[in-house]
Amino acid sequence: MGRFKPSPSDHVQTETSITQSVQSATENALAKLFEQCDADRYKINRNAHLNFTARLIFQGFPRRYTSQDASQPWLLFWNFQALQTLGISFDASNKERAIATILRTQHPKGGFGGGPAQNAHLLSNYAAVCTLAIMGSSSPDGGWDQIDRKAMYEWFMSLKEPDGSFLVCHHGEVDMRGIYCLLVVATMLNLLTPELVRGLREFVASCQTYEGGFSAASQPYFSASPPSLESLLSSPRPPLGEAHGGYSYCALASLILLEAVDPHPNPTKWMGIDVKRLYRWAISLQALHIELGGFRGRTNKLVDGCYSWWLGGLFPMLAEIMGGVQDAPKVKYDESPTAGITDEWAGEEECLFNRQALQRFILISSQSESGGLRDKPGRPSDAYHTLYNLSGLSSAQHRVRRTAKQKEEIIRKWVPLPSKDTQVFDDHIVRFSEEVLKNVFVASMSWEEDEPASRYVGGAANRLNATHPIFDLTTTVTKGIMNHFYHQDC
Repeated sequence: MGRFKPSPSDHVQTETSITQSVQSATENALAKLFEQCDADRYKINRNAHLNFTARLIFQGFPRRYTSQDASQPWLLFWNFQALQTLGISFDASNKERAIATILRTQHPKGGFGGGPAQNAHLLSNYAAVCTLAIMGSSSPDGGWDQIDRKAMYEWFMSLKEPDGSFLVCHHGEVDMRGIYCLLVVATMLNLLTPELVRGLREFVASCQTYEGGFSAASQPYFSASPPSLESLLSSPRPPLGEAHGGYSYCALASLILLEAVDPHPNPTKWMGIDVKRLYRWAISLQALHIELGGFRGRTNKLVDGCYSWWLGGLFPMLAEIMGGVQDAPKVKYDESPTAGITDEWAGEEECLFNRQALQRFILISSQSESGGLRDKPGRPSDAYHTLYNLSGLSSAQHRVRRTAKQKEEIIRKWVPLPSKDTQVFDDHIVRFSEEVLKNVFVASMSWEEDEPASRYVGGAANRLNATHPIFDLTTTVTKGIMNHFYHQDC
């Protein structure tokens, strides 16, 4: 550990200092890996990860996954999207099996559950629809038109709370992850209405904590009259919980999706939140040099590979909101001898976070020799961490951003929606105008990769497919399903 400086300790015996010993053990393990690594350690082990994922899909999950019986769509999504990120395609028979499996989880009253005959849940609904986006198609048996959109919309509305938020399921709790999952699905399937998003922007903004990140929910605050949106007071609505990387990613992505339909009128406070405070908090969670530049999910917590996406994936969105990097402190790339392979980074401009260090962390710390990716050294690889490490690595490799050229091209190709698609599902529901739905489509589809800005620790052989910053799908998959439900060909 000679070249690394460990985290400071005051040597006072408290509950926190006992936890600090775990921090020290993690730092020692990471430093040892770094000291022992050679050039081969900077390579993505595609074959091992492919074999790991294929074993889970085709041979079955280990016994420990029985605890995730209510997360069956997630198990499919994590694996299929990991393969997509690695650049693997699927044959027709595997697609048919995946579509049939997912459709069996569709609830007769709308939405998808965690398994056959299980209640619908916003999180499993997202995983199911994203799996259909990857494996399905617009063909008659392609899965997309087998989604009961009318029932799903009615189920969405049955979960809506007076403060604008949504329960994750009937008799469930409000959770920022559920908000994100609902908005992604509603955006992809063209289900957005004024009624659906009413009060949602204010709710999401109210979850920002004093640190700058977002908590799981906020406390509703009503006047003495019966609860309704009209009786909801603007304050106080204190956040419920501490700032968290996963909730913060979901909150920021939700606000970007909402911006197309419900923009905030205050030009000095984007969508009602403090963006610079969010940025300062997010960049503070990129770990110390001894922790190889990974991300921790909360203040004073251990680094974890999955936050390579939940926090590393924040920065493309922050760059979009902040107009690039001119409004934020710049992070210079580490070009010291301990940085590993640096020649690919010659001339790289400053950025919002250290993309090079994050790639190095994933390649050194997260890859398991037996295949798959993990939380940190000493932990087994699993489907969840395999995907979100790969998504984080992809985000650190590529610069994906909205471009005026792409936006203009989509607008040029826009075809007016069929009249039946702009009609209401029920007489009392008013759908957004075609112009607003066009804005939603353009805002979601105008993200594209800036290929010259791509940088790969370990060389271009490590390249992964670019990931859409909002949906965590490839841009090709995103375009396919959104073109279908918006009747476009962009």
